[in-house]
Amino acid sequence: MNEERIPLPRPRCRSLMGVRVVGTGSYVPDAVVSNDHLHQRFGFDSEWIVKRTGILERRHALPHQATSDLCYEAAVRCLDNAGVEASDVDLIVLATFTPDMSFPSTACLLQDRLKMSAAALEVQAACAGFMYALITGAAYVASGASSVALIVGGDCNSRILNPRDIKTYPLFGDGAGAVLLTRGRPDQGLLRFSLGSDGSGGDMLSRPACGSRLPPTPELINKGLHYMHMDGRAVFRWAVAILSDTILDVLEASNLRPQDIDLYIPHQANIRIINAAIDVLHIPRGKVFYNLDRYGNTSAGSVPLALDEAIAEGRLKPGQLVVLSGFGAGLAWGTAVMRW
Repeated sequence: MNEERIPLPRPRCRSLMGVRVVGTGSYVPDAVVSNDHLHQRFGFDSEWIVKRTGILERRHALPHQATSDLCYEAAVRCLDNAGVEASDVDLIVLATFTPDMSFPSTACLLQDRLKMSAAALEVQAACAGFMYALITGAAYVASGASSVALIVGGDCNSRILNPRDIKTYPLFGDGAGAVLLTRGRPDQGLLRFSLGSDGSGGDMLSRPACGSRLPPTPELINKGLHYMHMDGRAVFRWAVAILSDTILDVLEASNLRPQDIDLYIPHQANIRIINAAIDVLHIPRGKVFYNLDRYGNTSAGSVPLALDEAIAEGRLKPGQLVVLSGFGAGLAWGTAVMRW
C-alpha cells in the first residue's frame, strides 16, 4: 500500500426519484461452512474469527454451481415475489466480480436462462457492485429508457480465495440477491446517493493475476496471484471512514438526521466495521440489519441479500426510509437514502 495516498474529495450527492422496488429475492448455496469446519480442515481459530469479524458460518457454492446459477435463483424468487413475468423485464443490470467467465457476460447468461427479451449489462465494482447496479438501473427507469429493470448482485467468492490465507478465507461467502425496479410515485426512490471511487487505493484489495496485465501462467499460479489479496488493516480503516462519511453525506443532503431513518442496511463485510461506523454517527444498533454471522461477506450479493431478508422479517415497510451502503475494492462505494 502507498502510505502517501491522498484520498480525493467525494463527489457531490445526487437524487433519483420516481422509482420503486416492487420485488426482492435472494439465494445462498446449500453448503454451510462453519467456523468449526474451517478449524478442523485448515486449523483456523474459530474464536478469533468470531471476535474479529462476527462471522459464525458462510455458504459455499457446490462444485456444479457458478455465479450465474446463484443469480438465476435469486432472480426467479424476485420475479415470483413481485408477481411479474420474465417477459415484462426489459433491462438486466448484474453486478459481480466473480463472473462465470470473462465473456460472454454473466448478465447475458442470466438473460438467456430467464428467456427475457431484454438488454443485459454487467457492472464490476466489487462489494459496491450492487449499489452501482441499483443506481444505474434506477437512472434507466427514471429516464424512461426502461420500464421494468431487474437488478442483481451475486458472487462466488469461494472460487478466488486462498484456503491458506487466514486473513481473507474465513471472511467471505457465496450468495446473490435481486430487486425489481419500476416507476413509482414522485416521493419514492433515491432521495440522495453518493457514488464514487478512489483507484489510488486499488492495491489495498485486488486479484493481481488472470487479467490482461498478468495472464495466468504456472509461475503466477504457484505464487498465488490468482487469489484475492487484501491489506486488512488499511481496508478496515478506509471502510469505517467511507461508511460513516457517506451515510452522513446522504443524510445531510436529504435534510435528515440519523434518527429519521427507519433501517440501515450496510454491506455485510465485518461486524467491527459496521459497529465502528454507526457508533460514530450515534445510530442505535437496533436500527441496523445484520446477517453476516450466517453468510459472511458475499460481496455484490451482500446488500440485496440483506434487503430481501429485512423485508421478509417486516423490518421495512412502504413509506419508510432506508439507508443502503456498499463499499469495497476499487476502491469504490455507493450509499443511498431511499424512500420505500
